[in-house]
Amino acid sequence: MEYELIRSARRTLSVEVKPDGRIVVRAPLTLSKRRIDRFLLEREEWIEDAQRKYEKRNEALLKIDKLSEKEIRDLKNEARRELTALCEEYADIMGLDYNRVSIRTQRTRWGSCSRDRNLNFNALLMLAPEGARRYVVVHELCHLWEMNHSKRFWDKVSKYCPDWRYERRWLKKNGDALIARLPD
Repeated sequence: MEYELIRSARRTLSVEVKPDGRIVVRAPLTLSKRRIDRFLLEREEWIEDAQRKYEKRNEALLKIDKLSEKEIRDLKNEARRELTALCEEYADIMGLDYNRVSIRTQRTRWGSCSRDRNLNFNALLMLAPEGARRYVVVHELCHLWEMNHSKRFWDKVSKYCPDWRYERRWLKKNGDALIARLPD
């Protein structure tokens, strides 16, 4: 079984199957290759099952209709209007100021917040439910207070978006299908 091995000053051994089917093993610096191989053999069934699930998922994503350039332009315009309005609404409630809002089409992020207080959002959020959009806006605005994901950060998110866990789960579960709509 082929795998990528990442050694570090950790104490535990772990295995992860990536969406492309690759196997990544994280191991302590001094752990023997023999022990790592035994660990993988014990988890072979789980690894193969995860690879099969990702393979099915990836095949399904290939069948999703791609957005046209016009549809992407329309989504960006809609996102610019709606997400900017949500930023204004929540920034006012939260007593925050930000510089500008940018809309992009990205394959890995729903939003980001820069140290310059600029907010960036993925236009594909317009394909997600309103609650998910509100969660991402609140999440990024909370980064204006905390540029990390500490307990204090999540406490702020909870205060302004109490159902954030549900919305985050929805994005994790369905996000790949939305991103798969981008042209190659």
